Amino acid sequence: MRKQRSENPSPFWIPLLEPLLVVLSGPSGVGKDVLLNELRKSLPSLCFVTTVTTRAQRSNEKDMVHYNFVTQGKFQDMRRKGELLEYANVYGNWYGVPAFPVKQALESGQDTIVKVDVQGATTIKANIPGAILIMLAPSSIDDLMRRLNQRRTETPFDLELRVRTAKAELEKVKLFDYVVINRENGLDQAASEINAIIIAEKHRVISRKINL
Repeated sequence: MRKQRSENPSPFWIPLLEPLLVVLSGPSGVGKDVLLNELRKSLPSLCFVTTVTTRAQRSNEKDMVHYNFVTQGKFQDMRRKGELLEYANVYGNWYGVPAFPVKQALESGQDTIVKVDVQGATTIKANIPGAILIMLAPSSIDDLMRRLNQRRTETPFDLELRVRTAKAELEKVKLFDYVVINRENGLDQAASEINAIIIAEKHRVISRKINL
C-alpha cells in the first residue's frame, strides 16, 4: 500500500533575519559620498546615518546630507557624553558616527549604513564584530590622484599627504569583509555590487549579530 504524503509537512527551518550594520570606508577621494547618493536611490529602505565632523563645509556639500557639520565644542561635548560610536582625527579635523540613530534604526529592524575612514572602520569592527566592513577602493593610485586633483580642494602638500595615507589604508584591506572597486564611470557597477553584498548577507544561514 502506497504511503500518503502528509498534508502538513514540517516547515523548513528559516533563519531569523537580523538587521545589518554596513560600514562603508576607503581612502579620501575614492568617491564614498557619490556612491552613497547613488545607494539612496537604489536602496531607499536602507537607513543612512550621517557622520558628524568639525571640518569646514564645502560649497558643494549639504548639511545633514554629506555630513553633520558641528563646532569643535559640540563635537567634544558629544565625545564626553559617549554619544559617538567611533571618532577619529583625520587631517586635523574630527569625524565621528553618532550612536543613537544607529541604535534606533537597528532596534527597529532597519538595515543601516555608515561612512567612516579606514581607522574608524577598524574601530567599529573591534567593538561590533557583526558589522559588515566594505572598502571602496580606486582602480589604481593614479586614478585616486586624478580624483583628488579634480576636487581642487587640496594644496600640493595636502595632496601628497592624502595619497601617502591612501596607500597605507589600502594595505589594510584584509581587515575588511569585502572590497568594491570604484572604477572611472563605474558608479552604477559599484552600487550594484554593494547591493549584491547586502542581498548575500541576508541569505546567510547564521545571521550576524549586532550588539550596541
